[in-house]
Amino acid sequence: MALIVKKFGGSSVATTEKILAVAQRILSEKKSDDKIVVVVSAMGKTTDNLLKLASGIDAEPYKADYLRELDMLLTTGEQVSISLLAMAFKKLGQPAISLTGAQIGMKTSSVHTKGRILGIEPKRVHEELNKGNVVVVAGFQGADEFGDPVTLGRGGSDTSAVALAGALKADECEIYTDVDGVYSADPRIVKNARKMKEITYFEMLEMARLGAGVMQPRSVEMGQYFNIPIHVRSTFTNQTGTIIREDYTVEEKDFEIRGVAHDLKVAKISVLGVPNNPGIAHTLFKALADANIDVDMIVQSIRNIDRNINDIVFTIALSDLPEAKNVIATTGEKINAASVLVEEDMAKVSIVGAGMLGSPGVAARMFGALARAGVNIDIISTSEISVSCLVKGSQVTEAVNGIHDEFFPDK
Repeated sequence: MALIVKKFGGSSVATTEKILAVAQRILSEKKSDDKIVVVVSAMGKTTDNLLKLASGIDAEPYKADYLRELDMLLTTGEQVSISLLAMAFKKLGQPAISLTGAQIGMKTSSVHTKGRILGIEPKRVHEELNKGNVVVVAGFQGADEFGDPVTLGRGGSDTSAVALAGALKADECEIYTDVDGVYSADPRIVKNARKMKEITYFEMLEMARLGAGVMQPRSVEMGQYFNIPIHVRSTFTNQTGTIIREDYTVEEKDFEIRGVAHDLKVAKISVLGVPNNPGIAHTLFKALADANIDVDMIVQSIRNIDRNINDIVFTIALSDLPEAKNVIATTGEKINAASVLVEEDMAKVSIVGAGMLGSPGVAARMFGALARAGVNIDIISTSEISVSCLVKGSQVTEAVNGIHDEFFPDK
């Protein structure tokens, strides 16, 4: 007997035909004494369509005043999916029940649209499994201390699934998606991208954080915390995908980097001509933090030594830009900034791999690849196992392919 949590993304349940196919596949693979929990996202482009509805009220629906209502709206997408999938199981003769995030005891913070899971009390899930039900759970959502629905950010269904697997002490968590594993780059823009058999939590977390859309970063953190192996595989084939685990179990270590990640949802903000005094950076970034805006790359440079002024340049998620503009409009006056520039056509490209530790020249090779592709570098940032460059969004395809060809040449 095994307790398995399976997560299916929006493309996997985009139509009622696909929902029936998902139910059939699960039942065909289920052993008689297995206990199955299925976490699903909203159907197809439902979340995008709901956001378009909100944009019909206000072109900038992510303003702070709207966020609670935005979560109230967005959580309806998953409720459609879970009810239809539970109906599909019943049609096929399998008892099933659908449950929302709140009903499975998923407690979150009150930061709407960016909630964090504080804990899960899955008593109801265990009760329903013991009745012989397949339990179908709405991903992407939980409830705060007031009972209000809170979403977990884009890709949050992955986090829901892995966290629930940990709370249930499941044997495995399977993430089904429209690709058949984790690749060395996005196979939609790099034709010769290579599928990995395995990748460590550490490396996958860094790739996800830097833009690899196959997994949400927090879901990988949850897998590592609970030590739950995560199997990323395709909804549409029976092939083995990629296992995310603590360490490698096969000989797959002959590499300097594991992959190339990119993120197109990036905005660059330049706060120009601020006084070069203690506390200026703190005032700026504390105001952004108080608005729950994550800041990524940061560069501070001396503009004029004689006048003792700096420029502060940083990047944020594009979705945070409307609120960031409001924050900086107020904070910029406090710190006497001369001007603020905002650029939206930006992208971050990154290389990731534990193999670069102790391998001099990896960053130089990346910069050389970008130079040969005619891509200019705006900002550079590094971690122990990654190097990231900010480039023009219009050049991301050339940038990613150039870097991938450098580190993964055709054999």
